[in-house]
Amino acid sequence: MKIVVLDGYTLNPGDMSWEAFKEIGDLTVYDRTDYTGKEEEKTIERARDAEAILTNKTIITSKVIEKLPKLKYIGVLATGYNVVDLEFAKKKGIVVTNIPQYSTSSVVQMSMALILEICGHVGQHNASVKKGDWQNCADFSYLKYPIIELSGKTIGLVGYGSIGKAMQKAAEALGMKVFVYTPHPDKKYENESMKFVSLDTLFKEADVISLHCPLKDDNKEMINKASIKKMKNGVIIINTARGGLINERDLYEALKENKVYAAALDVVSFEPIKEDNPLLKAENCIITPHIAWATSEARQRLMNIAVNNLKQFVDGCPINVVNK
Repeated sequence: MKIVVLDGYTLNPGDMSWEAFKEIGDLTVYDRTDYTGKEEEKTIERARDAEAILTNKTIITSKVIEKLPKLKYIGVLATGYNVVDLEFAKKKGIVVTNIPQYSTSSVVQMSMALILEICGHVGQHNASVKKGDWQNCADFSYLKYPIIELSGKTIGLVGYGSIGKAMQKAAEALGMKVFVYTPHPDKKYENESMKFVSLDTLFKEADVISLHCPLKDDNKEMINKASIKKMKNGVIIINTARGGLINERDLYEALKENKVYAAALDVVSFEPIKEDNPLLKAENCIITPHIAWATSEARQRLMNIAVNNLKQFVDGCPINVVNK
């Protein structure tokens, strides 16, 4: 079996091994292949004789699939699989798999780190000390920025999959009340500190809003001028899900006016971030380069699941199939 990895660098920048795939077939790994959809011919050229291709962000359109007559399997190296034309792949009898729930702990850790950085200003106080502010201070302690206590505050979680559930536990450990919005609430999960609410109630009453839902047509830019207007003055917004959930211009204006106290984003609408993204100019907005998923441990789990997905397919028992 010929196996082609189209964009392997983000998963494995050199600190892991592809050897397990080599035990399955003849492996070729490309660090990067165009993910804008503008260079489909290069994708086709690289995958021409492949029976199995692995992709993270390289788009596999119907045109690409049509030009790959030997293709039998597409392994998406992520949980989201919107980079593949699933229906066309199904029509051609091609199995498409994904990597479920490999990054839950990693994403929750980053989400909480972002919240804690906003509320504790750890990095800014460290920079202040290194600059000499403490050495030159008349007191044993000083506050360069206000510190916010999370205990007793309300966090609103949009989405209640594995990440949302783990975020609930993390927030409760800090003494927070938890509001959850999900299209399909199950009351058995409610307790003294957590309850399901409408999205409107969540926007109006949460002190911190954290997004943990997939991007769909009905929630695109759900954080916008109208929804922000409903929120508390001084709300904190966290996004480690999908950049398209936020209207970035509207968020920038709300940050500038201090309607939103601060935001922390691990994702933006177009990645890598464009130079003209207004949020780059917002001092009260933390931006990280889509790394919440990428602890060493999570990437190794991803690699292991990807190998097992392909092995199971070869053995005739495919798992984690997303185009049944």
